Amino acid sequence: MAKVKVHVFLKPGVLDVQGKAVEGALHGLGWPGVANARVGKLIEFDFDGEDAVGEAKKMCETLLANTVIESYRVEIA
Repeated sequence: MAKVKVHVFLKPGVLDVQGKAVEGALHGLGWPGVANARVGKLIEFDFDGEDAVGEAKKMCETLLANTVIESYRVEIA
């Protein structure tokens, strides 16, 4: 059994509205040095099978990430 972590984030050049909102809020709270904030998502699951990395990549290409605008990274813990 493998613990799989999939990190999904917008590709460079894609406007990250949530990231801009976080950045603006942090500036307003007194952290003016914050720049280029990006917001992503983390999906964790247990996988019982062979080739957890390969299967997780197939899952990302099929469902977990919109590969037109998002990139992903698979990590096995």
